[in-house]
Amino acid sequence: MVVAVLAVACLIGGAAWALLGSRLLAVRSVIVTGTHLVPKAEVLKVAGVRLGTPLIRVNTSQIAARVATIRQVQGVQVTRSWPDRILIAVRERTPVLAVTAPDGGFDLVDPDGVTVLWAARRPSRLPLFVLTTGAIDSLSGDPDVAAAAGVLAELPAPLHRSVISITAPSPDQVSLNLSNGITILWGSVADASAKAKELALLMRTHARYYDVSAPGTVMTN
Repeated sequence: MVVAVLAVACLIGGAAWALLGSRLLAVRSVIVTGTHLVPKAEVLKVAGVRLGTPLIRVNTSQIAARVATIRQVQGVQVTRSWPDRILIAVRERTPVLAVTAPDGGFDLVDPDGVTVLWAARRPSRLPLFVLTTGAIDSLSGDPDVAAAAGVLAELPAPLHRSVISITAPSPDQVSLNLSNGITILWGSVADASAKAKELALLMRTHARYYDVSAPGTVMTN
């Protein structure tokens, strides 16, 4: 019985040593995936993982919180990969709108209004978000930007590609300006499918202005 107890104690002690003290189960490498905008070197620096740290002692939540402070990072998952690696999977923000920058060029913002990149020219795939209240220091968390991005995400692909600018004085007054000079008052993000169907029929009239903000009571001009 004593021998068995000692054997179990040795096993427990050996396991604890392996997890907490042995270099066999310590961090030898940190792997970063999912980065396109953010240099991997920046992620590694901000993550602050020390090589040689016992893997069991690595606080993955704290690492994730640090990496999440990088502006272009929308989400991050940090996991241990036994026996000796830390995996950092990054999900970057995706710009959906261009906004004229105060000092020239364009800020490319995501649906949350966070500036992801700056560009000297507006990318053709990103509509210009026209501010209706003058210059704003930060669009982060702006409900009008969120509404504009939400409407764009719901548009049929051919219509989406033809949008060159978009305004949103309020979240329920999103207006689209197309490359052919047509203006569409889309309204809120709600009822996107019904609006798209009614718009497809109305555009056969070749008008220059369409109001589909209230499906069932659309107007043209």
